[in-house]
Amino acid sequence: QVHLAESGGGSVRSGDSLTLTCAFSGYIYRGRCIGWFRQAPGKVREGVASIDYDDNTLVRESVKGRFTISQNMADDRHYLQMNNLNPDDTAMYYCAVEAWPCGSSLDDRDFSMWGQGTQVVISS
Repeated sequence: QVHLAESGGGSVRSGDSLTLTCAFSGYIYRGRCIGWFRQAPGKVREGVASIDYDDNTLVRESVKGRFTISQNMADDRHYLQMNNLNPDDTAMYYCAVEAWPCGSSLDDRDFSMWGQGTQVVISS
């Protein structure tokens, strides 16, 4: 059974940084793709960044240059480094996984397994 656990959220000020971690447990044959998504109150969920088993990445245009996705497959950890945060980044952040074959994607319909989320609040 696959389980995803996000951590690293919190309340910070504009300009600060946070690193979110997604801890993967379980087994997926051959490889997996990871997506980071966020949902702000009253808004639809949107894809932020994604990475596949070949380390190909996809990053939302509005966060390019500020957010970086990475992973350590040996430790089953996936990361979202977020720099220069602003109030528009306030949201619940979710980690999602899809089994091989898959590709990096910002479409939440491409992911079938989800974590519970970690809250990020940015104050001005």
